[in-house]
Amino acid sequence: MIGLFSTCLGDAVHPRVVRDAGRVLAAAGVSPAPIAGATCCGQPAWNGGFVADARRVARRTLRAVADLDAVVVPSGSCAAMMRLHWPQLFAGDRDAALAARVAPRVFELSQYLVEELGAPPIGSHTGRSVAYHDSCHMLRELRLHDPPRRLLAAVADLHELPRSDRCCGFGGAFAVRYPDVSTAMADDKLATAQAAGAETVVSADPGCIMHIEGRASRTGAPVRVVHLASVLADAL
Repeated sequence: MIGLFSTCLGDAVHPRVVRDAGRVLAAAGVSPAPIAGATCCGQPAWNGGFVADARRVARRTLRAVADLDAVVVPSGSCAAMMRLHWPQLFAGDRDAALAARVAPRVFELSQYLVEELGAPPIGSHTGRSVAYHDSCHMLRELRLHDPPRRLLAAVADLHELPRSDRCCGFGGAFAVRYPDVSTAMADDKLATAQAAGAETVVSADPGCIMHIEGRASRTGAPVRVVHLASVLADAL
């Protein structure tokens, strides 16, 4: 049984991303089951150094996904927390064995489609011109460079974004602690996209999308920022 974890930002800010991820999985032949009781992966508290709070929040989600064969997450950030950091978060805890068992079953959306399903054909080529932004957690923690690009190239004209691996400035608590630096980094990302002629920037992290999209709306930058799941769903 496969579950689709919506994440906090998916629930509160980008519900379309969750719906589109479900549509894409269905097109790939997977019927994700609803996950009752899952809330947050615990990353905001974990990044802030509040380990006990992170464990308390994440425990609810850990137990909600315990019986699933795989958990698909349309967020590189949350997927990295669950797959890579849950074993450390629950080390020495009564749920340590459960976290160690669940973590390898957690997959970011493009990772699951490419590595587990062999990149099934999803929709037709739209001719849409897009550029991909590597989020920090997707690239530096999950090491996912090729899977999102492989999926995008099948449905759109994919152009490489200069310095695509440069952080957008969101970084969870980073944007709160260092707002001026965070804003400047998002503006740099937009300027780079515009200089490259990219009309649409695609990311696999709702946090990056929210941050870059927010600066685009405030500065009037003519750049659309879209989640990978939505580009794939539009091609169906």
